[in-house]
Amino acid sequence: MIDEKNEIEKLIDNMITSGDELVNNLKTVLPNSLSESMVMFHESNVANLKKIKRFLNK
Repeated sequence: MIDEKNEIEKLIDNMITSGDELVNNLKTVLPNSLSESMVMFHESNVANLKKIKRFLNK
């Protein structure tokens, strides 16, 4: 179970990092209104992923 938890945590960290990179790259080519929406959506996803990670560590 500990190995599975570690793998899930690694996946979550990877999802957050990849999302950060994607958002930063797309912000340069999207209009401001669309990039702002994308940033807010990503921030919401990151918050949810962090909640999942905290739940795993209980």
